[in-house]
Amino acid sequence: MRLLIVEDEPKTAALLGTALKQEGFEVAWAEDGIKGLEEAIRGGFDLLLVDIMLPGLDGLGLVRELRARGHATPVIMLSARGEVEQRVEGLDAGADDYLPKPFAMSELMARVRSLFRRNSQQKAMVHSIGDLTFDQATRETRRGGKRIELSTRESLLLECLFRAEGSVVSRRDIISAVWEYDFDPGSNLVEVYIRRLRDKIDREASPSLIQTVRGLGYALRLHP
Repeated sequence: MRLLIVEDEPKTAALLGTALKQEGFEVAWAEDGIKGLEEAIRGGFDLLLVDIMLPGLDGLGLVRELRARGHATPVIMLSARGEVEQRVEGLDAGADDYLPKPFAMSELMARVRSLFRRNSQQKAMVHSIGDLTFDQATRETRRGGKRIELSTRESLLLECLFRAEGSVVSRRDIISAVWEYDFDPGSNLVEVYIRRLRDKIDREASPSLIQTVRGLGYALRLHP
């Protein structure tokens, strides 16, 4: 599990990082709000620990922008301000939890584990990569916070690519998942639907997420 600490105090960040690594987590650090937002948007994190008082962009602004772009990564907000009004402000901005400083490291770890459990249950239904999200239950698809209308077959194709978690999916596996054929009919059906999906997901956004792996199939991932 990967966590991003967004904290401008190096000593605090180091203490948090050491404690989290001892619990078995992989940890990255951003020292200001702008870098933190860039890292969070780039994706790949299971949880964010965000301080409110940050240079460049404060924690509230970071979380608001992240949510506006359609990112649902869980956030625990850390702040020296622990009054009810500040906690409500943080939660309303889009944080999943709010922990006033100073706090016991054991309490932070308990909250981290709790959010991981909750998010692991939700992940079974909601897929995301970069700024693209797909809700398996409702078929709602968004990129950069903007809703994208997909047909049933297009939704099944996107779900098939998401389930591969960045690995290449062959034509035969796509045909089986989307059309429930146990053979490849030899038509250009897959190519037509890949093109339609690209037009809706990648045409007006960057980077392109649907990638062709020549001779093997297709993959949904941020990098080649």
